Amino acid sequence: MQTTPDEAPLAARTASSASRSVLAADLKIKGDMTSDGTIEVLGEVEGKIAARALIVGNDGRVKGTVSAESVEVRGRLDGRISCSALTLRAASSVRADSTYSTVIIESGAQIDGRFTLAKA
Repeated sequence: MQTTPDEAPLAARTASSASRSVLAADLKIKGDMTSDGTIEVLGEVEGKIAARALIVGNDGRVKGTVSAESVEVRGRLDGRISCSALTLRAASSVRADSTYSTVIIESGAQIDGRFTLAKA
């Protein structure tokens, strides 16, 4: 199957946006991370995270500044969050100042901080 010149960039963009980096439960990172795809944190991260999407797993811990299109927290996040879509699951514990366009907070989520609706 051949791709036309117009289709090739779309295929390349789709492949790069589909990338997912999983940081295992036994991993501890101090430093900054950047990804064009999704970062899933099952271990511990201290620093800045910039990604298309961030998922903090049930046992995951993030301490620092997060910037992403979507952020889903199931574990613990302390710091600052800047995103379009913020989802705080029932088991999450969040101590952060958050800027978002849309937010979902499940019953049971523990939250502390300032929540600010992003200006259009």
